[in-house]
Amino acid sequence: MKRPYVIINCAMSADGKIASPTRKQMRISSEEDIQRMYRLRNEVDAVLVGIGTILADDPKLTVKESYVEHPKHPLRVILDSTCRTPPQALVLNAVSKTLIITAEGHQKTYDGSHIEVVECRTDKEGFIDLNCVLDLLYNKGVRKLLVEGGGMIIWNFLKKKVVDDLFIFIGPCIIGGKDTPTVADGDGIGPGEEITLKIIEVTQVGAGVLIHYQPA
Repeated sequence: MKRPYVIINCAMSADGKIASPTRKQMRISSEEDIQRMYRLRNEVDAVLVGIGTILADDPKLTVKESYVEHPKHPLRVILDSTCRTPPQALVLNAVSKTLIITAEGHQKTYDGSHIEVVECRTDKEGFIDLNCVLDLLYNKGVRKLLVEGGGMIIWNFLKKKVVDDLFIFIGPCIIGGKDTPTVADGDGIGPGEEITLKIIEVTQVGAGVLIHYQPA
């Protein structure tokens, strides 16, 4: 299967958390890492998140001109199996095109020619099948895809072994909480199923550390 080059980018605390215990977004990245993130977002064809991120954080998923001059806003992709994206969500603004991928039988209509809703099959666990997603995006011309979260989405991409680069910024803070979202949520691995990575580069970025991984 031809698919886009997949990059995961996220920021976590020193104890591996990506949000507050109430699942609200927190600023973990340094100013320097935020600038790096926007530059990376500006270089890809599409940026993808799950519906959990939309409902918790209401992001725009665009590129700020204060960080990137003359930004190229990528296609915004939402994995939303039951089409719960609110009509007033910021990700549906007209700055860029938005693609909502939902499960079969859940398609609905949103106002705006820049918003498209398409159906994909689900896997045996009830999640939108990532092979279907990647095939769909490739056929739409997406060659480089940035996955930004949340933890369940990142876990599914890693578990399905469809990740080419993984960038994790580790901020100098502790968040705690046994149920606080982590980089890779979900049920985790079974015996002998560990996902092995190799470290490509480690860089200090502001007050934190950026680690670039690739699948081993």
